[in-house]
Amino acid sequence: MSTDTDTDAYLRRVREERARKDEFFGEHPRSPIPQTARSDFDGLRYFDPDPSYRFEATLHEHDDPERITVETTTDGAREYDTVGEFRIAVDGDDVTLQAFRSPGDDHRLWVPFRDATGGEETYPAGRYLDLEAPDDRTADGDWVLDFNEAYNPYCAYSAAYECPLVPVDNWLDVAIRAGERLPDL
Repeated sequence: MSTDTDTDAYLRRVREERARKDEFFGEHPRSPIPQTARSDFDGLRYFDPDPSYRFEATLHEHDDPERITVETTTDGAREYDTVGEFRIAVDGDDVTLQAFRSPGDDHRLWVPFRDATGGEETYPAGRYLDLEAPDDRTADGDWVLDFNEAYNPYCAYSAAYECPLVPVDNWLDVAIRAGERLPDL
């Protein structure tokens, strides 16, 4: 963030997006919150927004993307193409995150991750980032990885959902205290 005004606008945008998501989770018929728990639902739990967890990073594309099979929470499987990797520094530690695409989807990247907060502060199976081109790209072509937008998969809220598990390559030793926290249901 280049100025205090930019930071204030960014923080306001993050809080507004979270308020919209809380409203969806609390009221929408397609919410993953079980109907029986919605009357007690007073919003998702988040880490405070922190601009230092927003990164502009180059996608280092793989010459020959590999198709992998990812297990799911219900013993199923889904296929993804490993298209490249992001290299960033989180709190002074170098981190590499693989970026995936669903076969046939040329516009979105899926960046799942597990970090050192898993199980105590965040969902133990990991969280996700979804990136969409060109919205998540900077003028020079870098992608924006904003961990303040990291979210829990729907299976964190209800066993009725099947969610892909985070591939081992994206298990991180660092703590990423940004985005959604462990649900309080």
